[in-house]
Amino acid sequence: MARLDTAAPGGITRRDSLGCSVAALEDQRELVGTGFVVYRKQHEGSATSRVETPPSGRGLLMGVALSGGHRRRIFGDGVATAYDFAPDSCYVRSFSDTYRADIETGFDFFLLEVSHGALHQTFTEMGLPLAECVSCTPGTQDPVLAHLSRALLPMLDAPERQVPLFLDQVVSAIQTHLATRYHGAAVRIPGGLSPRQFAIAKERLAAGLDGNVLISDIAAACGVSRGHFIKCFRDETGLTPYQWMLHLRVERARNLIVGSRLPLADIAITCGFSDQSHMTRTFTRLTGSAPGLWRRGH
Repeated sequence: MARLDTAAPGGITRRDSLGCSVAALEDQRELVGTGFVVYRKQHEGSATSRVETPPSGRGLLMGVALSGGHRRRIFGDGVATAYDFAPDSCYVRSFSDTYRADIETGFDFFLLEVSHGALHQTFTEMGLPLAECVSCTPGTQDPVLAHLSRALLPMLDAPERQVPLFLDQVVSAIQTHLATRYHGAAVRIPGGLSPRQFAIAKERLAAGLDGNVLISDIAAACGVSRGHFIKCFRDETGLTPYQWMLHLRVERARNLIVGSRLPLADIAITCGFSDQSHMTRTFTRLTGSAPGLWRRGH
């Protein structure tokens, strides 16, 4: 028979902010943003562990299974129901409800906690009523959500290389997807961006080549929602705001490589890359040539 997680001295099980037994977790990482927290939590499954959180106004929690074979038994209305998770399956739940589940096997989950205020902003921008009905059947397959979630794993592995613009962009896209697929109400679709709005957006992105500019700030300057801004920008340019900024970084680096004697390491920092290695990878991917070869050939 599987055993439940052991308690700390005094009979109290130490739990993290999501209700997981700290002793049961083999690995846990997190990134904190404005109105959200991104986590990765892993458990090998040698013992049954319980997850429980009391009702609160914290907002919403979304989880995506990064591996298969996970099973949990969720308690509700006096009944415990077992759910199985394949890779790229998800769950969405509100913190306003009591949550209690027995974790019967190991897991590897990407998790996103969105605050009530951030959720309200997303719903307002999309013309949706703020309801506590954003949820899905645990174990629902969602390849879109899985793709977006996996895009943030490298930053969880190396938080010192966090790019706020990219993190903000992906989390905004996740929130928009959650509201669109799991809210159940019709989404208002506004018109596109004006030339003036595009000019403002590109000016803000160009001024923030270090990546510290946020999608929410650019969208606010344009007077539109974050999700709508990302969609319109991509429709117009064929690139997301972050991709467009990477192309601009490479263009500036290319000009400095040819037109100056600055060392490549200095050019990398000047153009907003984290280091020379980061510039080399991006430059090579977008131009087909390494920076050093580009300098020698021009």
